[in-house]
Amino acid sequence: MLLSTVAASLALAAAQSQSAGLPKLAVKPKYRVCFTQSEMDNPWRLAQTKSMQDEAKRLGWTLIFTNANGSAAKQASDVRSCIAQRVDAIFLTPREEKPLTPVVLEAKRAGIPLFVIDRNVDEKVAVPGRDFVTFIGSDFYEEGKRAAEWLVKKTNGKATVIQLLGSTGSSPAILRQKGFEDYVKKYPGIEIVASQTGNFTRDEGRKVMETLIQAHPNASAIYAHNDEMALGAITALETAGRKPGKDITIVSIDGQKSALQAIVDGKLGATVECNPRFGVKAFQTLKDYAAGKTIPVRMVNEDKFFDATNAKAMLGYAF
Repeated sequence: MLLSTVAASLALAAAQSQSAGLPKLAVKPKYRVCFTQSEMDNPWRLAQTKSMQDEAKRLGWTLIFTNANGSAAKQASDVRSCIAQRVDAIFLTPREEKPLTPVVLEAKRAGIPLFVIDRNVDEKVAVPGRDFVTFIGSDFYEEGKRAAEWLVKKTNGKATVIQLLGSTGSSPAILRQKGFEDYVKKYPGIEIVASQTGNFTRDEGRKVMETLIQAHPNASAIYAHNDEMALGAITALETAGRKPGKDITIVSIDGQKSALQAIVDGKLGATVECNPRFGVKAFQTLKDYAAGKTIPVRMVNEDKFFDATNAKAMLGYAF
């Protein structure tokens, strides 16, 4: 009993010590905050942005919104602009890990608390709880693993797989690939014959699949790092005379409404949710931080899983 009490005290002291170097934030009824979005070219990003805007409006806070339009360089510039405007805090959803890490450190030096949401930065350089307040997001590795578990079960451990990768250098692409590949390597009947980026977009997913299905006509499964690429792949496969859901099995990640409809239609097998609704959790974390509460360095969202058993019932829930 005494040992557990001591351990708990030491853990609390360590957390408080770690956060001691972070910029302070005064308790105020309203804040002026910046939200730097990586791009706005798909339903997931639109839903995430709406969630942040809706919660800011509900609280009566001023939200300065920037859109990097898929450019890490522009997003770094956007963060620097927020720093120059002396906002109370910054919410950053990094386009890529390494290019956005330096501006996280710049925000700290400027005395502005920064919260990393959705995608991460390079934690070997910028450490949560020391250089930024916390990371709030999904467990991307677990998402890849859950997709792999479903595919292995669905195919009885035998499949020739084409993998559509997310944006190169982004944390979801890195970890969704690793989670999937770490799991399927235990199954010799699962062979990944091609892995190519579709940049998380429907059009690139379609174009990449047009090429890969010609190069690998015997492919029996597709793993896409997000729904948009999976939906683009379905279009390419149908154009090539394939029958998604019948002669080729597809699993993806995000849980958007159009993907659930594709499951209902029998074309997509399953999708792992990556919840885009960050607004309430992000702003409450800021308020807790200002109030002096101990903030975990990593806050993981709970994500659902959609397949033929629940997709139709969950259409109204999906974004």
